[in-house]
Amino acid sequence: MEDWAEIRRLHRAEGMPIKAIVRKLGVGRNTVRRALASDGPPSYSRPAKPSIVDAVEPQIRALLAQWPSMPTTVLAERVGWQRSMTVFKDRVRLLRPLFVPADPAQRTEYLPGELAQCDLWFPPADVPLGFGQHGRPPVLVMVCGYSRWLSAAMIPTRQAPDLLDGHWTLLSQLGATPKALVWDNESAVGQWRAGKPQLTEAMNAFRGCLGIRVIQCRPADPEAKGLVERANGYLETSFLPGRSFASPQDFNAQLQDWLVRANNRVHRRLQARPADRLDADRQAMLALPPVAPMVGWRLSTRLPRDHYVRVDANDYSVHPSAIGRRVDIHADAGRVEVTCDGRGVATHVRCWAAHQSITDPLHRDAATLLRAAHRLAKTPPIRTEVEHRDLADYDRLFGLEGEVA
Repeated sequence: MEDWAEIRRLHRAEGMPIKAIVRKLGVGRNTVRRALASDGPPSYSRPAKPSIVDAVEPQIRALLAQWPSMPTTVLAERVGWQRSMTVFKDRVRLLRPLFVPADPAQRTEYLPGELAQCDLWFPPADVPLGFGQHGRPPVLVMVCGYSRWLSAAMIPTRQAPDLLDGHWTLLSQLGATPKALVWDNESAVGQWRAGKPQLTEAMNAFRGCLGIRVIQCRPADPEAKGLVERANGYLETSFLPGRSFASPQDFNAQLQDWLVRANNRVHRRLQARPADRLDADRQAMLALPPVAPMVGWRLSTRLPRDHYVRVDANDYSVHPSAIGRRVDIHADAGRVEVTCDGRGVATHVRCWAAHQSITDPLHRDAATLLRAAHRLAKTPPIRTEVEHRDLADYDRLFGLEGEVA
């Protein structure tokens, strides 16, 4: 290689003739001529030798043409291969792409306000939920396509009332709503049935109030929402390590502080900060509706004698004055409120643990007084007219008429 480069330099830059180069470098004249005639450096090559896999390659091609995803070990068994598996695997690795259709990933560019990708992230960290229970509630993650603005919040459950309440919380913090939300086949969002996406009734009502579109990804297609999938990984590797949490509220407080720093970092793909692109993204979004959509738990029931109502997996006490009357229940991630004819009869902090009975001491005391008053209440006597028969009727019945005692 060094001689080839020096020969070309001496001849082209120094103008040295071939004979002088031969004397100076001590190489053959034909060597100098070949070096000057070649456009590239010399390389050693030798003719390829036949491989022991050549004899079974037609059988391998026939099997791959019919079953492109057949494992290499099964291919070796079908063709009766008894030699080294290394050369066999190398040949299959070269042949398999000829029979498997390519599935390239497409880099997508997003317009301002066009869409946001959403997903549920389940952090691998135990969070105290109260009453001695620990759990891993889901975190709703949303990434705007144009600005890459990242929003997230932990929600009690993945059920539709809690998921949509979390959605409204994130959109309210954003101050606008993208024209479309991209979701996978989350049960509270919708499913693919008969080859077509079908949203749930709750999600249809939610998107109708906002006037937006919900795009459902096809099953087993995580690349369709790669932005939020990468955001989930970023949360798991950058936010979670080294942290401990006292409650779900503490988790959300730490998460919101971290998101401020995350949205002010320089995004590698954009070479810009999401905070710098957020204004342009938000201006192209739709305005939030003047009336908030119906999100969270909204139930109506007749209050039983034990004066408790159930929300999710917990029971909450209600003032016993509403027993036998219809009450309306509204619950979100933070509070549970019960009203009767527009009058508040219960307010509780939402319990994230399961199978608990939450009792307000005022409700318990009121129930005790009402039970005592019920026991002391006097029942008025019931007056009933009773017919009195003449005793002579019994004498006639037993044939005692005219006898003298």
